[in-house]
Amino acid sequence: MSTMTEAPRHRGLQQTGGDRRRVLGENAFQLMLVVMLGIGLVVLGYLLYTVAADGASRLSQDFITGAPSRRAANAGIKPALYGSLWLLGMTIAIALPISVGAAIWLEEIAPRNVWTRLIEVNISNLAGVPSIVYGLLAAGLFSGALGLGDTLLTGSLALSMLVFPVIVVAARESIRAVPSSIRQGAYALGATRWQVTRRSVLPPAIGGIVTGCVLALSRAIGEAAPLLLLAVPGVFQTPNTPGDKFSALPIQIYNWASRPQQAFTSMLPRPSWCCSELFSS
Repeated sequence: MSTMTEAPRHRGLQQTGGDRRRVLGENAFQLMLVVMLGIGLVVLGYLLYTVAADGASRLSQDFITGAPSRRAANAGIKPALYGSLWLLGMTIAIALPISVGAAIWLEEIAPRNVWTRLIEVNISNLAGVPSIVYGLLAAGLFSGALGLGDTLLTGSLALSMLVFPVIVVAARESIRAVPSSIRQGAYALGATRWQVTRRSVLPPAIGGIVTGCVLALSRAIGEAAPLLLLAVPGVFQTPNTPGDKFSALPIQIYNWASRPQQAFTSMLPRPSWCCSELFSS
């Protein structure tokens, strides 16, 4: 009897020791994640601080509301700032409905056949295409073949092509993450496919979709390569219609950085201490 009672007690002690090791491992892993998150936040805070501290002395009302000039003391960013805002708004209006609609169709409605898989592979490959390729395509197709010229509409179409595959991939992943039991429960209650998609699938997935859209648009608004053949750094008038010529902040920064005058390069953000040797070489 003593042997039979001691064996379960021994197994219970072993199980308790295993549970303790598992709990210690989980706590150590969580602590490592918190430390890594803290390091990332510290680095991000330092970068934001250096950018704010370096740019605060250069910001003024004349700099924001002024037009480009050959003299650095009189140069402003108003046309480029308005051009970037126009580009962002038109890119949102063009890219978001098409991209999110394509993601919903591919994930919820499209039949699973060879053509669908071919479309999915092509969209995934488009996400890795260099951004300058979209600028060349926009210059040749929209500006040249369709006769739209180097206008805001052409630039926004180029940026829309740039962010389209990124938004589609992010939106599909968010929709795919919704449990299938939610769909099955809605179908069991007699809901149609559109009702299931609109009321049961999209609400849980909207957070991931919005995150993917924000990341894609933040990348687009900072891209200079797709706009090199379309934007004009020397535009002195703010754009008022989609058919106007335009400049953009990335193009204006690129133009200032390429000038030999030290006064123009001093208006740009200086690299932090961790990258100063790389930029100076």
